[in-house]
Amino acid sequence: MYLRMAKRLLLETDKRLLWKATWNAGFKGMRSIQKFKKRMKKGEYFPPILFISIINSCNLRCQGCWVDVGAEQSKIEADAMHKLINESKEAGNSIFGILGGEPFLHKDLLSILEQHPDCYFQVFTNGHYITDEVAARLRNMGNVTPLISVEGSEIVSDERRGRPRVLSKTMQGIENALKHKLFTGVCTSLCQSNIDDLLNEAWVDRLIEMGVMYCWFHNFRPVGPDASPELALTPEQQRRSREFVVNMRAKKPIIIVDAYYDGEGQALCPAVTGISHHIGPWGNIEPCPVIQFAKESIYDEGHIKDIFAKSEFLHDFRTTVAQETRGCVILERPDILQNLMQKHGAKDSTARQQIASELAAIQPRPSQWDPEVAIPEKNPFYRWAKKFFYHDFGVYAEARLEERGCQPPPPVSANSTTPAKKLYSLTPRE
Repeated sequence: MYLRMAKRLLLETDKRLLWKATWNAGFKGMRSIQKFKKRMKKGEYFPPILFISIINSCNLRCQGCWVDVGAEQSKIEADAMHKLINESKEAGNSIFGILGGEPFLHKDLLSILEQHPDCYFQVFTNGHYITDEVAARLRNMGNVTPLISVEGSEIVSDERRGRPRVLSKTMQGIENALKHKLFTGVCTSLCQSNIDDLLNEAWVDRLIEMGVMYCWFHNFRPVGPDASPELALTPEQQRRSREFVVNMRAKKPIIIVDAYYDGEGQALCPAVTGISHHIGPWGNIEPCPVIQFAKESIYDEGHIKDIFAKSEFLHDFRTTVAQETRGCVILERPDILQNLMQKHGAKDSTARQQIASELAAIQPRPSQWDPEVAIPEKNPFYRWAKKFFYHDFGVYAEARLEERGCQPPPPVSANSTTPAKKLYSLTPRE
């Protein structure tokens, strides 16, 4: 499998683009995680990965979409984006996820990304605006990977995405990206209407045959004004998804992304671990894209690193949720989010201004966390990578200590000779 993957990378990609991905996303991305871990030891905080919804507008109307795509257009203007990216780079960051709405509807998107060749951008898109000309420009830039969403067959896609002939336009976007040898990914929000069509080996084989370099299966979350809870996966289907990803990673020459498990198969929430947070199209700083209330904004006075570090709301979110679940809090415990919103006086960061009632209407359901079952990685490379660069960073353990009235372990001094295991003894608070 490793040799087949190496062969694909060498023969099916533009070598300059491969180098950009390796350097900006690989090496510099790992370095940003190391800086993040050092900050945590000093009691400082700034996430190493930012997801930015650059615009709310979209040409589709997807089931379960939490973005106000039909509202008056709001976008983060170029000057604000440059300030945000530059200040994040000063903190050591190099990787950014760009979301919408549909990001390619932002008229300045390409010129913004073009001016930061030392960063790497993953653009979440439906692919409809990746024309031949756009793909050629992206290849010339070299620092962008399109992650194109496919939601099922033609019939399922039209229903899921609220428009006719969605799949053919998406596939054309993928074809344009691959024609120009972009490092291209395909993602799917797994739900009841597409899990059988897309969570299978034949679909992964087709992606490999097309030239797609990575894929991402994530679980549908019934949120927003058109929540469509009937599409949510059962616990058994979520376990099936995890088993599928682990098995395919061990046998297929394609990178498979997941954001909700560590190498040992323990569930986690990226926002709770602190590895990422989200910035909405109105500039509000939110825990994650589906949790749409905020206390701070990128337009607040000060450096973005300081705005994050001083946020009592984000700190309380991470510590409070970590005490209750390793899963998705909006699925399992929407009441926690209601309490946090009220406690901090956080504002509804949507155009529709209905988040309080939407949270109250959510029926709690299981998420990816199953305390009885952990499915560890079979592929040693993924297991190694997650051990060092993608895990819970101890936040769940510290939250348990705080909950039990114990002090979390102090930072390890560079000159300390105390064995690490001694530092993790429980120290009751006075």
